[in-house]
Amino acid sequence: MSSLRARTALAAALAMAAVLATGGLWLYTLLRGNLLDNTTGRTELAARKVAAQVDTRTLPPGGRLPAPETGVDLVLVRDAQGRTVASTAAGGEPRDIPRLDGLRPGPGQDSRSAVLAPAHAGGQRRVVVAVAAPGPPAAHDPAAPHTVYAMTVLGDVDDATRAVAVGLLAGAPPLTAFAAALAWWATGHALRPVAAIRSGLAAVTASELDRRVPDPGGADEIARLARTVNDTLDRLERSDARQRQFTADASHELRNPLAAVRSRLEVALAMERPDRASVAAALADTERLQRIAADLLLLARLDGGPAPRPEPVDLSLLAAEDAARRPAPRVPLRLEAPAPVPAYGDAARLERALANLVDNALRYARGGVVVRALARDGWVVLEVVDDGPGIPEADRGRIFERFVRLDADRGRASGGTGLGLAIAHEIARAHGGDVRALAAPGGGALLELRIPAGGR
Repeated sequence: MSSLRARTALAAALAMAAVLATGGLWLYTLLRGNLLDNTTGRTELAARKVAAQVDTRTLPPGGRLPAPETGVDLVLVRDAQGRTVASTAAGGEPRDIPRLDGLRPGPGQDSRSAVLAPAHAGGQRRVVVAVAAPGPPAAHDPAAPHTVYAMTVLGDVDDATRAVAVGLLAGAPPLTAFAAALAWWATGHALRPVAAIRSGLAAVTASELDRRVPDPGGADEIARLARTVNDTLDRLERSDARQRQFTADASHELRNPLAAVRSRLEVALAMERPDRASVAAALADTERLQRIAADLLLLARLDGGPAPRPEPVDLSLLAAEDAARRPAPRVPLRLEAPAPVPAYGDAARLERALANLVDNALRYARGGVVVRALARDGWVVLEVVDDGPGIPEADRGRIFERFVRLDADRGRASGGTGLGLAIAHEIARAHGGDVRALAAPGGGALLELRIPAGGR
């Protein structure tokens, strides 16, 4: 939990640092560019005003130019030989200005601007704009132009951008720390229900499967997680209860035939000449034990085994093959499947389910059993109808539970294990269908196994 919070807080801090760095650099660049453009613009304006005076030959006498009104620090007018002919500075040209010889408009240009480094240590940077202006004709070169230089010290620009940079650098650490702290708190608050769920799950043991994790309410991911965990615990508890009941029922069902086999074998051993009837009875009980063990193994495979392999199967053919394997049933067995009934499923398992339904019907039928295969409402159906005593409505769902017999004495005497209908029910469920018990129209019981027509 703490590791997740730490990772989230670190990610938030890194994201905030990245945003501040990117945004700060953008703001710094934008502000500096804007200030530099404004300074260059007013410097160029001052230079052009003086250039206009040069063009109209209205420079003041003595070369003393009035001070600019727009914050420009210095304006110079130089002739073609680089001599200063006019200046806004008292006494001519100041000594601390940088060299301007190479800063002249090129061919086809009337102005040029640049930012010049300080002329000496401790000096300040300047923005300089050079504007070409035709001056009075010189004796040796009547068309020699003059150049007007306007300079503005960038002290205000540097101070403003330095203040912004210092502010950004000073504000970044607390903002980054605030983002990390906020992410730490928000993550801890969001994960508090997860801690409660973890504690609740840790308290669930094999003897306390009825415990549930707290539901924080709402419809967010954690609330859905809590409900999913509780649903899983519900299924686990039901499965455990079912397994415990199954184990108890299996132990009870196995105990009686084992005791009978033992007693019969002990009697046979005590006799000088073993009674064939006792040995035969012991053998019959042993065979019943084998059937119970085989059914238990099949149920175990159905509970935790793989899903049925979907393959084409004809339920009509399946029913016909089952009837053919019963050459002399106790009562007449009639098949009503005039047309193929195609389906998808595990043929061996569906065959076992049908056989169990038919075995149950033959066990209780009085005059006959009817097996039907048909398609109805998107399902493929196997119906097994007998004319026996029927199944009370209150017991129609209970008969598919394991080791349930409505007539226990009769079931054991007839050789049933009490697992046949439960096996049929599990096979149908594995195929996405079900088995249900209904009352037959003419009296008796109707057991209906149905699975989706197109497969699960």
